[in-house]
Amino acid sequence: MKYYIIAGEASGDLHGSNLIKALKIKDEKANIRCWGGNLMEQAGGTLIKHYKSMAFMGFIEVLSNLSTISKNLKFCKDDITSFSPDAIIFIDYSGFNLRIAKWAKENHYRTNYYISPQIWASREGRIKKIKRDIDAMHVILPFEKDFYEKKHNYPVHFVGHPLLDAISQKQLPNNLEFRSKNNLDTKKPIIALLPGSRKQEVEKMLTVMLSVTKKFPKYLFVIAGAPSLDLDFYSSFLKDSQVGFVANQTYDLLSLSTAALVTSGTATLETALFKVPQVVCYKAHWLSYFIAKQIITLKYISLVNLIMDNEIIKELIQSDLTTKNLTLKLKNILSEEKRKIIFENYYSLEKKLGGIGASEKVAELIVAHTVSNKN
Repeated sequence: MKYYIIAGEASGDLHGSNLIKALKIKDEKANIRCWGGNLMEQAGGTLIKHYKSMAFMGFIEVLSNLSTISKNLKFCKDDITSFSPDAIIFIDYSGFNLRIAKWAKENHYRTNYYISPQIWASREGRIKKIKRDIDAMHVILPFEKDFYEKKHNYPVHFVGHPLLDAISQKQLPNNLEFRSKNNLDTKKPIIALLPGSRKQEVEKMLTVMLSVTKKFPKYLFVIAGAPSLDLDFYSSFLKDSQVGFVANQTYDLLSLSTAALVTSGTATLETALFKVPQVVCYKAHWLSYFIAKQIITLKYISLVNLIMDNEIIKELIQSDLTTKNLTLKLKNILSEEKRKIIFENYYSLEKKLGGIGASEKVAELIVAHTVSNKN
């Protein structure tokens, strides 16, 4: 059968690649065409559009790129029509995917959503579009099942979190080999810096994160380079001998880190699953933040705290994200007493996520539903 997958970010590329592998096991004749990244292509998908050309962050950037987004939407619809898939699979990336889903449903394609849009965080009214346009929703966060089924009477499949799959498959690096390969100090404990994946986000976050390095001379701060950004972009941040850099090796870095400073997003959950104490950082353009505050009603911004429904890791947001505050919170998570509490909470978090096998469960459901629909 033919499958068309649309992912628009680095995390979607990762989860999409594991889904492609699983689909090819469940359906040996699977023909997969995709929007995503290098990982999805390496897994066996025919890559049509790279997420690097689609990653627009925040209200201001989206508004300034409306023409490009419009062209991408038209191109996507034309490409789907030409390919004529048996099933379309949307992975997160809701602004684009929900528009395509409306068109796809009107044109009688089978629609599947894997990794739900975060309508529980903002613009809950989008549930109407999901009910209308999505044939099957596969959710990865434990509270999402109750949100959809109990609050909105819309049945969904809870499949567990795919990060558990990705991390369980990861072969951990040798400490000395990793440090030697990346020209890192071999003795200092590492504090990982995960500043995000989009240029404007990384510039803003790294400036604050690196402002605390002199307060911690016994540690080596290492920037996790995003696959969407080139090495040249990071060069201006690497003038301090106390700062290292690794490219496309975030999981290796986390596995060897003592603590981390992390921009809010999927990376907070990844860091928690590697059992690394962290401080969550977030600062946006003032106008984007003001608009977001009007539509987002959550108590927390990190997935870790949202899943646990408790602030088990500290969040420094907007005006609270200062050198002084970040220094204090980093000192706190480096203390043994605090670290013990964090580790206990991380183990509880992992239990809530449902165990490994998300990719296989989703693939099995999609293949079964698609076969049933064809018959």
